[in-house]
Amino acid sequence: MGPGGVATIVASCALMIIALAVAYVIIRVGRLIDEAKASLKVLTDEAAPLIDEVNTTVTLINGPLKSINRITKNAEDLSDKVNEVTTSFISKNGSAVKVAGALLSAASMKKSRSKKKAE
Repeated sequence: MGPGGVATIVASCALMIIALAVAYVIIRVGRLIDEAKASLKVLTDEAAPLIDEVNTTVTLINGPLKSINRITKNAEDLSDKVNEVTTSFISKNGSAVKVAGALLSAASMKKSRSKKKAE
């Protein structure tokens, strides 16, 4: 066997080692892909019911929020009506407001006098 035969054997051994290394890497990457596929399947299987539960929870929360929205809307309408009536009363009956103010001040003076007498 000459130097060319030895070089051929060494080259074929090196090529065989490279082929084995590439095969090992391909097998490992294949296993990694299989594990990733299994993990993704588990994740999607668990996420679908979770999304359904979140959807149900949001639906259940929206019901009371709509009712609260109606209540606040009614309170807003009531306060607007009271404001309109008060403004209308004050603008039309200025003298009645003055009389009411005088009566209120007289009532408060009476209360303060009765407190002073009690002391």
